[in-house]
Amino acid sequence: MSFSTIVVLDLHDKLGAGLAIPSMYLMTLGLGGFIGFLVGYLRLNSLIVTLGMLSAIHGLTLLYSGGKNMDIADKSNTWFDFFGQGQVLGIPVPILLFVLLAAFLGILLAKTPFGRKVYAVGGNSTAAVFSGIPRARTVFTCYLISAFCVATAGLIQASRSMGSQNTVGQGMELEVLAAVILGGASLLGGSGTVFKTVIGVLMLGFIQNGLLLMGYPFYVQFVITWIIIILAVWLDISVKRGKFWASI
Repeated sequence: MSFSTIVVLDLHDKLGAGLAIPSMYLMTLGLGGFIGFLVGYLRLNSLIVTLGMLSAIHGLTLLYSGGKNMDIADKSNTWFDFFGQGQVLGIPVPILLFVLLAAFLGILLAKTPFGRKVYAVGGNSTAAVFSGIPRARTVFTCYLISAFCVATAGLIQASRSMGSQNTVGQGMELEVLAAVILGGASLLGGSGTVFKTVIGVLMLGFIQNGLLLMGYPFYVQFVITWIIIILAVWLDISVKRGKFWASI
């Protein structure tokens, strides 16, 4: 997200919004495809690759920006702010994009052959391969879809503020993980829906806003988010094995 936001802001002044947006999407999809290749085709551990790429892409963002923050030079003569500040029929564009993406991906996951392949690979990749499902291609495609969503988030973030620090989005991976787990997706794979994940996102937002309204400092959110992740993972594993703790 940091990379997408910085790139689209920088290219906006160099190429204009019409070319900056598709260029940013292509570059972000390239990074997502590279990660998908490492995990899907080279069979590297997804967690290790994710942690490594977090640092690598952050470094790439700093190299690209020269360690500087980005701002659009002429903010009064552009339509770029539409994605973050515009409205369609009274509905803010970011909310509209969120709803459209959630609806499309929810249908894709629940009602299409590709969605069934995702569940199969997530539940048991070995069994999926023996069933004739292309595991590597399915994983690769999932990372491309993830990269597209991240690029959209970066576009919205850049459009809302018309400028950005090169660290925007850092730490958000924990919020995403907490929201997905709250939505009922299992870290063991094979279960979860987009609709329930949306509910998890809303629940996490309510919790964070509630903490602020109660007068707690913003950094308390990090502690609460981590506690939510631990409890949710514990409950998920407990349900899978049928007991709350492992035998000694």
